[in-house]
Amino acid sequence: MERRQFGKTDMQVTALGFGGSELGFGRADSEAVAKVLNDALDSGLNVIDTAECYGTGEETVGQAVSHRRKDYFLFTKCGHSSGLDLPDWNPDMLRQSIDRSLKRLQTDYIDLLQLHSCSEEILRQGDVIEVLREAQLAGKTRYIGYSGDRENAVYAIQSGAFDSLQTSLNIFDQQAVDLTLPLAREKGMGVIIKRPIGNAVWRYADTPENGYIAPYWERMKALNYDFLNGDPAQSASVALRFTLGLPEVHTAIVGTTRPERWRENASYLSQGWLSESEYNAIRTHWQKISHTDWVGQT
Repeated sequence: MERRQFGKTDMQVTALGFGGSELGFGRADSEAVAKVLNDALDSGLNVIDTAECYGTGEETVGQAVSHRRKDYFLFTKCGHSSGLDLPDWNPDMLRQSIDRSLKRLQTDYIDLLQLHSCSEEILRQGDVIEVLREAQLAGKTRYIGYSGDRENAVYAIQSGAFDSLQTSLNIFDQQAVDLTLPLAREKGMGVIIKRPIGNAVWRYADTPENGYIAPYWERMKALNYDFLNGDPAQSASVALRFTLGLPEVHTAIVGTTRPERWRENASYLSQGWLSESEYNAIRTHWQKISHTDWVGQT
């Protein structure tokens, strides 16, 4: 699988990474998680991204692959208290969160520790960034990053404090193409894309009950891309190759509990990137149809 230089870090990351939210929120059993993660690692994937607030996500990752720690780069996020009796962005809470993540993931260091959807207002105060720097100096993380969207992400990039940006980008969510990716490239940041296939909302005949993905379904109906009206596998292929074909993108994280789905996603990349005309058609259609309130989805 293709590997890309991750910004100014010493990491060469696979274009396709593994996102852990579905493992945690879906409460997948440990056997299924071990099977899908080990299969992905055996196939060459080297990025696993999770977060402190993804339910049991960190624990399941730690149980499944901590014995293979040298085989992958481990990314996680902090910033949500997940039951602690402290505000989300309290520095003491963040310190406890980082230590708890290390324990859950069964490791003594993280490759990339990210602030999770932190607002510009909080970032400007500076203390949350200092907590991450403390963790870096203590050897708990090698690099620090920001995960978020819209103007919050613009400020995070411009602050110069972070090694990486994780943000949403897909055929239904293209604000980042113009708003943040060029800035991240100028800063030499590593770029991780979440939701790279727009949660595959073409699978739903009606509006999904899940409010997290419903906005993408509504955008899909308005955009009505021709390539979404046929084979679902081809729809996923075009969507993923659109996202990963952007030059600023280093890795895109996709989550699943099914090994066969991971293999399908990996196989799409063997088809090569979209042609310039295919890419431009998707961008032009977005620019014509999208609404001003179709901002990046956290």
